[in-house]
Amino acid sequence: MLRTDRLFEVIDQLRRARGPMTAAEIAARIEVSTRTVYRYVASLQSLRVPIEGEAGIGYVLRAGYDLPPLNFDAAEQEALVVGMGLLVRTGDSELRAAARRVLTKIETGRVPDMGLGVSDWGIPEDTCGTGTKLRRAIREEHEMDITYRSLSEEVTMRRVWPLVLTYHVEVAVVSAWCHLRQDFRAFRVDRIERSQPTGEGFAGQGETLREQMLAAQAGSF
Repeated sequence: MLRTDRLFEVIDQLRRARGPMTAAEIAARIEVSTRTVYRYVASLQSLRVPIEGEAGIGYVLRAGYDLPPLNFDAAEQEALVVGMGLLVRTGDSELRAAARRVLTKIETGRVPDMGLGVSDWGIPEDTCGTGTKLRRAIREEHEMDITYRSLSEEVTMRRVWPLVLTYHVEVAVVSAWCHLRQDFRAFRVDRIERSQPTGEGFAGQGETLREQMLAAQAGSF
């Protein structure tokens, strides 16, 4: 995540807090070290963001300061509410939490009650967090090792470059460059038994690989 995004996350955590937050509490929420939070707070204070407090006691955002709400017309707000609600169907808890944060930033800073609802029927919950790992790998162009069980129950170890994560009605599928097959392959996320980054990456190649994959798929029809 970009440093500027982390700074906005610190502001958002303090904005929503009901009382002072310690650096350790902020660090746990945004998944960085306590020392890093101290640096972020110092940077924000140097930019005249009114954060008060000190290490060991806690920090508060002075009343009256807030990030500007995002302004959408009624139809746009309804589209966001329904669209964010549909993320429940992905089975991805991190996406659901992100959707709730997005909705709190609409117009008044609270989730709007518009009389709209979305069924939560869809992909079973991803309790292993595989989807979260794959999304991060796609975003950051990281290589991953996966243990995959095919529909015929064959188990193989694959080293892949994840490229696209597609959510269907009942399953999620990741398309990737597979080193074992030396070709593009698709894997059902619910049949990935283990996944972990290798520490290597394919920085700067993701967009080109996606274009090649789409071209190969178009040529197969």
